[in-house]
Amino acid sequence: MQTDIDPRNLIGRKAFDRDGAKIGTIDEVYLDDATGVPEWAAIRTGLFSRDAFVPLEPSELVEGSLRIPFERALIKDAPDFGVGRHLSPEQELQLYHHYGLDVAAPPPPDQDFGRLATAETPEDDGPKTPKTPHPHR
Repeated sequence: MQTDIDPRNLIGRKAFDRDGAKIGTIDEVYLDDATGVPEWAAIRTGLFSRDAFVPLEPSELVEGSLRIPFERALIKDAPDFGVGRHLSPEQELQLYHHYGLDVAAPPPPDQDFGRLATAETPEDDGPKTPKTPHPHR
């Protein structure tokens, strides 16, 4: 997704699946703790229904709406963790698996700012887990 978009400008926008079917309205945006980059959005799927978490990385902003490249049924079946809370690494991993996204890929170099240099190399870190995002209202 375009990383130069202010996450506050995403809230309230309509979200559509890959076929153009309306999913709902963006309720919250979750930022990566380490980079501050918008990573997940919680989509209010209806007046009395829950929020569905969607990944922002493969999604794109098209004509003022968020286009999510997944089927509506998959999006509505995403794990429900409630909104307004920090996503744990385990919850984020569940979301990555739900959408079939690769969690082992390192972030692009231009998004890895703010990381402190240490004696450890990335090869010494062990299994990779996603950085925990937090909500942005």
